[in-house]
Amino acid sequence: MSPVAERSPETEEDRPESGALPSPAGPIAATEAAALPKPPQVPLPRLLQTLRFNQRQIEFVFRARREHGEVFGMNGALPGPQPVITSHPDHVRSLFTAKPEQAPSLTGESPLRPVVGPNSVLTAVGPRHMRQRKLLLPHFHGEAIEAYARQIAEATEREIDGWPLNTPFALAPRMQAITLDVIMAGIFGIEGRPEPGSPEHRLRQTIRRLVAASTMPTAQLGELMNLRSDEPVGFTKLALSLIDRPTYAVIEARRRAGDLDERHDILSVLLGARTEEGETLDDKEVRDELLTLVLAGHETTANSLAWTWERLVRSPAAHEALVESVRSGEGAEERVEATIVEGMRSRPVVPLIARRVAVPWRLGAYAVPAQTPVAMSILLVHHRDDVYPEPFEFRPERWLGRKPGTYEWIPFGGGIRRCLGASLAMAEQRIVLEATARRLDLEAAEPEPEHALHRNVTMIPARGAVVVARSRRD
Repeated sequence: MSPVAERSPETEEDRPESGALPSPAGPIAATEAAALPKPPQVPLPRLLQTLRFNQRQIEFVFRARREHGEVFGMNGALPGPQPVITSHPDHVRSLFTAKPEQAPSLTGESPLRPVVGPNSVLTAVGPRHMRQRKLLLPHFHGEAIEAYARQIAEATEREIDGWPLNTPFALAPRMQAITLDVIMAGIFGIEGRPEPGSPEHRLRQTIRRLVAASTMPTAQLGELMNLRSDEPVGFTKLALSLIDRPTYAVIEARRRAGDLDERHDILSVLLGARTEEGETLDDKEVRDELLTLVLAGHETTANSLAWTWERLVRSPAAHEALVESVRSGEGAEERVEATIVEGMRSRPVVPLIARRVAVPWRLGAYAVPAQTPVAMSILLVHHRDDVYPEPFEFRPERWLGRKPGTYEWIPFGGGIRRCLGASLAMAEQRIVLEATARRLDLEAAEPEPEHALHRNVTMIPARGAVVVARSRRD
């Protein structure tokens, strides 16, 4: 999932030495900023940069870092101060630990805004975001995660039972089926899958169809059309009209339920919530929150699992070590955790997060003026060879006996915008990865690695992580 009133729980003592040379970063006076140079610019026309960045971000950012260093500017698609991209852990730290008013999140201007609307915990900023986060956080931590565990395990075993043998199939949609069942159970309070014909069942079916269609060229074009619009247009508008009907039907049916005060699922909590003025949320506000939780709450986790398996089946030593550990029970918990962390390091599903600095900001040898969007490239941070030796190798053992650094491993973001569902996402990945390794003998359908397909703010396996299962264990 995506974007607490508290900062990330890790402390400076928890943070391992990265090996990266220190780089000063943070808010500075305007006079000091004027004495420092601005970051070098990527010298490409605005339209070409926008297309390359949105469609081939991996190639774009790695080439830019090779040619211009760890801080560089680009010509973005929107007017105003142009964005700067950084990849140094100290710069990340300065933005994550900044006061919210100094470096507010850019999620309010996210390409997801036309999809999930302005009222969700993802796109809201300031006090509204903090209020929504406080309301939702208990459903994604502590005892709530323990309650989800059985549902995750049941959904996983049910899915694995139906996967074909000796026939190539894509893992991403199979993982999405698991994670969608889990998030819908938490949101709507449904055990297992919704009853056929129910509003929840229609919503589930619509979401699966639209997620599958979102990789089509027309959908990619629709994303570019929405870059300059707060309201959905083109394909996005059509897709949302299809998903809104069952979403509003679910909300209407739940409002009529006689036992609303006795329910503890997220939808019922939202319907019973009140603003500081004592008003309840209207249907549009509830709709925005539900779509954010359903879409972001299942699709990113599913693709993290797909990417991890895409790497595993092409990394024989790592694959063999995982399977042997899981099936023997020796060091399985640590090995599974290390494999998940390495998968999210190697292929972060959300490759970029951003803040808009409200004051002049230093980024190493450079300074940027107030109102500059500063993006942290998760891809580049995760592939620094001074932090991760042999960064392009898939090596889960690098995490055995080591905790991820707060500002060096950032697939869930950080600070007050750290992913609300991070604990649930990790729990899902542990259960699903362990069950898959225990029950299936998987191999790559093709030896070549899968390229990344950029869809809205996410980076997913272009073919959906196609594998072949040679045998299945009961």
